[in-house]
Amino acid sequence: QVQLVESGGGLVQPGGSLRLSCAASGISISINAMGWYRQPPGKERELVADITSRGWINYADYADSVKGRFTISRDSAKNAVYLQMSGLKPEDTAVYYCRVVTIGNDYWGQGTQVTVSS
Repeated sequence: QVQLVESGGGLVQPGGSLRLSCAASGISISINAMGWYRQPPGKERELVADITSRGWINYADYADSVKGRFTISRDSAKNAVYLQMSGLKPEDTAVYYCRVVTIGNDYWGQGTQVTVSS
């Protein structure tokens, strides 16, 4: 059974930092992509950042709103993906979801709340 376990969310002041982690277990085939999405209150889910593997190279993609502030990274040996968030703004407040894509399957975590407020 596939499980995605997210951690690292919480309450942080504007300008602060958080690091989200997502560990995937129960996946026995190659992972094509791992990423983070978020759903702000009253809005639709949106891409934050993802990292796609093509051979030995990983390609990272970011939403314009987080470029220069967030960094996505992946540990293939652990089937884990991380999101380092800095310079957080109130508009970054959302539930953050981890996503893992394999051939023929698409998995989502349960979400972790990030609240940016003074």
